[in-house]
Amino acid sequence: MGVFNYCNLQVYDAGRRILFSKGEEQEQGKNDFIEILKTLQGQLGDKPYFGGEKLGFVDIALIPFYTWFCAYETFGDFKIEPECPKLISWANRCMEKESVAKSLLDEMKVYEFVCFLRKKYGVE
Repeated sequence: MGVFNYCNLQVYDAGRRILFSKGEEQEQGKNDFIEILKTLQGQLGDKPYFGGEKLGFVDIALIPFYTWFCAYETFGDFKIEPECPKLISWANRCMEKESVAKSLLDEMKVYEFVCFLRKKYGVE
């Protein structure tokens, strides 16, 4: 399975469980999410971007998830950076590119949207 498909299927599913579940299901979502991020961090290795020296397709496919990290951390009550520091460095490097920063939602807008959805679906 390519990184793009892995990201879309696995990250989305684990993230959904963090944001819209409670108890054991949410805890399993957090564990799965961190393991997925560790796998992605392993694929990144010591390169600045997934494709090497330049921002590429995989980076573009993955970076939108970064804007959701604040919501994942808040509702899941955990921190990503201690577990995946290289991945956070990669995300920060991507966000330094004007084209990336301007095309993504602010993490606080994503957080507010998640708050709205949690209330709408009775997760609160």
